[in-house]
Amino acid sequence: MSVDHKMDSSRRQLLVATSAAGGVAAVATAVPFVASLTPSERAKAAGAPVEVDVGKLAPGEMMTVEWRGKPVWILRRTPEMLASLDKTAGLVSDPESEKPQQPEYAKNKFRSIKPEYLVTVGICTHLGCSPSEKFKAGAESGMGPDWVGGFLCPCHGSQFDLAGRVYKSMPAPDNLEVPPHKYLADTTIIVGEDGKA
Repeated sequence: MSVDHKMDSSRRQLLVATSAAGGVAAVATAVPFVASLTPSERAKAAGAPVEVDVGKLAPGEMMTVEWRGKPVWILRRTPEMLASLDKTAGLVSDPESEKPQQPEYAKNKFRSIKPEYLVTVGICTHLGCSPSEKFKAGAESGMGPDWVGGFLCPCHGSQFDLAGRVYKSMPAPDNLEVPPHKYLADTTIIVGEDGKA
């Protein structure tokens, strides 16, 4: 075997080894780079839609999910809760939801797509406090005998009915916000997306 042939063989092995090492290094560098292109958990929380299963929510129960760093309430209203909305219509400042605080499909007395489910941001429109649920009617609620159920902001006393509509002469200037949302199935809601974008 000649010296030239040995050198070619050594060069070839070195070339193959160097190429393999370079390929491994390229993959090792590419994987974190590609992974960095997917949204982080923080980015998802900042604005990504949130899928919610409401199938186990009993009538009269409310759950809270987070969307864009805000609490979003999903209340499954009972027939009695829905009937209370007729009683409060004359007492709230924006009964027909004329102000733009909800998508067009929630501009109704229920402020929802399906009357049974209220989806609203749980932040008072006065100074950003979080209202408390006061679902029980009458004196048992601590709100007085005429109370039909709703929400009370403990900071400055703003009251909202069970559709998130603010009562007249309250510190809060507007109803609770209804975020964009849609139903993926009968019991699955996606908050933050409504297909109109």
